[in-house]
Amino acid sequence: MAVHESLVLYTTDDKFYVEAHDSGSKELLIIDRLSQEITLGDSGSQIPPFATSKPICGLMGTIRLLAGPYMVVITKKSKVGEINGQTIWKITGHEIIPYKRTFLHLNEQQKQDNRTYESMVNYVLDSNDCYFSTTYDLTHSLQRLFNTSPEFLQMPLFERADQRFVWNCNLLRELASQPELSRFILPVMCGFVTIRIGILHGKRFDYIVISRRSCFRAGTRYYMRGLDSQGHVANYVETEQIVQCNGWRGSFVQTRGSIPLYWSQRPNIKYKPKILISQAQNHLDGFMRHLDSQVVNYGEQVLVNLIDHKGVEDRLEKTFAKAVMDAGNKNIKYESFDFHHECRRMRWDRLSILMDRLAADQEKYGYFMITPENQLLKHQTGVFRTNCMDCLDRTNVVQSLLARRTLQEQLQRFNILRQGESIDEHLTTAFESTFKNTWADNADFCSKQYAGTGALKTDFTRTGKRTHFGMVKDLYNSALRYYKNNFVDGFRQDSIDLFLGNYIVEENEGISSPSPLRPKHDTKFILLPVICIIAFSMMIISILIPAADLYLQASYVFFWMAATAVCLALMYIYGMEFVNQPRLAQAKAKLD
Repeated sequence: MAVHESLVLYTTDDKFYVEAHDSGSKELLIIDRLSQEITLGDSGSQIPPFATSKPICGLMGTIRLLAGPYMVVITKKSKVGEINGQTIWKITGHEIIPYKRTFLHLNEQQKQDNRTYESMVNYVLDSNDCYFSTTYDLTHSLQRLFNTSPEFLQMPLFERADQRFVWNCNLLRELASQPELSRFILPVMCGFVTIRIGILHGKRFDYIVISRRSCFRAGTRYYMRGLDSQGHVANYVETEQIVQCNGWRGSFVQTRGSIPLYWSQRPNIKYKPKILISQAQNHLDGFMRHLDSQVVNYGEQVLVNLIDHKGVEDRLEKTFAKAVMDAGNKNIKYESFDFHHECRRMRWDRLSILMDRLAADQEKYGYFMITPENQLLKHQTGVFRTNCMDCLDRTNVVQSLLARRTLQEQLQRFNILRQGESIDEHLTTAFESTFKNTWADNADFCSKQYAGTGALKTDFTRTGKRTHFGMVKDLYNSALRYYKNNFVDGFRQDSIDLFLGNYIVEENEGISSPSPLRPKHDTKFILLPVICIIAFSMMIISILIPAADLYLQASYVFFWMAATAVCLALMYIYGMEFVNQPRLAQAKAKLD
């Protein structure tokens, strides 16, 4: 059942009216701003003539902040393309509208906190790439949709959506409790979608990549690592490559996700924070919960682990390998490849070693393919689950190589490439650029959502080789990641937790209970960065301003240099005190 595509929002002092303008539809959603009651009626005389109106593209749901409930609506969208003739949209504008007309019931501190909560909701929607379709189920792969019953396909979009990938699930709770509102309930996916045109030998086809980011254990790079007690892992993404040509459709699915163990790596000013592997939790139990879910959803698994076999990552690799061995699951294979060691000195051609190891399993698992008559030709029986530390840069490189190999076989089945013809024979064609840039864009989008910056190593994905310019760009992105991970990600993590419903705002917050947004800080930890900046500034001034006595000038420079060094050393020692940490998660933990 499709969701309404054309909507108009009417607003009065006491009610919201959301009118469907689809052809043949007369449904009207009525929300009482005072009682918060939601009802369904027929459009027409119910809308007061004095109501203000604006067209909207969809209703994302409602969320409760300090001021009360807010309605979140999509105000702008851009067309990404079509899958099987059904339009896919990207959200490019939104608005959060309070039920309350005034905030007189809040004190000044509460008003400030409420503005912070509003900015958190806006941040999630502004900084993450969200997609939707009113007719196509973006949360399921082609193979999963093919394997369902006709009755399943007639269900409302929200009811049949894969809840792992519905990012506005928390916002839709009130609407979803009333089944009659199903045509207003729009599931929204976060991740990456691109639909591009490919041409080889004069034959045109659609090349599509969809990355579905899980909303379970969602968060930022250092605040979300490993798995939780339900078996959900951080930065879990399902990526599907689709090829469409004259009614023929092919699909290839891969997954990525944090190493499925109980481990953490909290930011502490250091460039590479210490990895902590839990000694108290049962790693095998959590590991099996995650892998059992993977096998149920996708079939057999090859776990491709790309982390280092030395240094801080080595202990994690050994623990991961032991968990696979202890599990003794015949549906799971483990393939460990030290990416940095094998490809050192820009020898990225050595990735062929890994690809050769995976070739037999890739041939065995196959891919999904159906004819224009909807007849099944091939079925994918397993997936590659790839990870590095962040499941971003190294992971995306390997996933693009696996996708390229499958694409070549699919294009041969479509008779776009001749049997035995390699896609590498078309390195100078426009499609070669399309393929490489699609996967580099996928890397950038996934990286921005998790780490806060574009991906590293995308010069290889875009050009097929490692370049010095790419290394300089990686250096810049690494520095930017360091800054964001230490001084911004606390707010980013809070924003995600609030949006997904991991933290619920209490009405009396800041009155009968303390506000989590106003933590107490030790004065010395507030003053130390200020003193450091002053000392550094004085050192620069001492260097730049000439003095008659060079010895005295050198003494000043040395003094301020020493003061700066001492401040930096203290900040390094007490690193956690200066990091921008999540406040909502800490408050929830205290309540629990």
